[in-house]
Amino acid sequence: MRAGLSALGISIGIAAIVGVLGISQSSESGLLTELGQLGNLITVQPGSTISGQQTELPVTAQSMASRIGPVTSVAEIASLSNTYVYRSPFIPAVQTSGIALTAADPALKAILGASLTRGAFLNNATASYPAVVLGSEAASLLGIASLSHPTQVWIGGYWFTVTGILDPLPAASVLGSQTNAMAFIGFPVAERYFAFDGHPTQLYVRTDPSQVGAVAAVLPATVNPANPATVTVTEESGILQAEVLAKGAYNGLFLGLGAVALLVGGVGIANVMVISVLERRSEIGLRRALGATRHHIAAQFLAEAVLLAVLGGLAGTIIGVSATLIYALIQHWHVLIPPEALYGGLGSALAIGAIAGLYPATRAARLSPTEALRTV
Repeated sequence: MRAGLSALGISIGIAAIVGVLGISQSSESGLLTELGQLGNLITVQPGSTISGQQTELPVTAQSMASRIGPVTSVAEIASLSNTYVYRSPFIPAVQTSGIALTAADPALKAILGASLTRGAFLNNATASYPAVVLGSEAASLLGIASLSHPTQVWIGGYWFTVTGILDPLPAASVLGSQTNAMAFIGFPVAERYFAFDGHPTQLYVRTDPSQVGAVAAVLPATVNPANPATVTVTEESGILQAEVLAKGAYNGLFLGLGAVALLVGGVGIANVMVISVLERRSEIGLRRALGATRHHIAAQFLAEAVLLAVLGGLAGTIIGVSATLIYALIQHWHVLIPPEALYGGLGSALAIGAIAGLYPATRAARLSPTEALRTV
């Protein structure tokens, strides 16, 4: 039991180290993949005046942004304030579930790199009719999982037919947190049914990846020449890079905790081996009397300490790899476990076992046969 608990201490430390390295590597791979998809995406929003009043983007914002040379595509959306989506007209108005209505350009799907679980996104035809596309979270809140039969929702006193459900975008990203809970209709319908005034609330701009900074610098003056200071420009790549750095800082903390757990496990093995030497003095004396040398005794106890640590290291590696696999699959990441995590974990366990067993082995080797045989 003591040996098992000592090995458990080592396994916890190794599992923490392998798990942190594996999860961080898989997470970074997912973020870098997302960075590749969103690295050349720029978001344009209206800012505030000096007095704190909210401004508006001009009606011509999309067409002006599209004239910038390196820009490849632009899509606009507009939040329709105080207009929410309900499953039926019998739902109390206060139970909005936070599903706000948004007018969207048909090009939005391609610019965001989104895909659909069911149905199709808005196009030039459906954008002119009472058709709506739901984000993944919005569809879940409305209890809509299938479009095998015609499905309608109640919006602002009108029935809208659900033509598509978006796949979830990564919830950790800014785009995912916004679009997953939205419902999208076309601009012509928004103007006809909800008196939309034509001012977009957000632009998504795709540009040449090598010109992201330059485009971001000229967008405010291009979109709103009369008052460029009231335009806010955000580079999605900067947000993702900051997230990578933040995760790296937390990884260092968790690795430190894993190293502490590994050290505690090594102390536990040393403690067990010292007690083992005291309890097995008769065995040591009998072996010495039968011809075993000090080196034989020292090698025996050192090997036992190393064996405990290696068994704990193997168990910890298996636990860490399993934790990484489960978490990465849940997050829809590619499973990546760096080789240094596997070899480093077992190597650390071996080194800790050798260091922890050195003193008990030396103490056992120093026992004289006559002194040790007194306990027989």
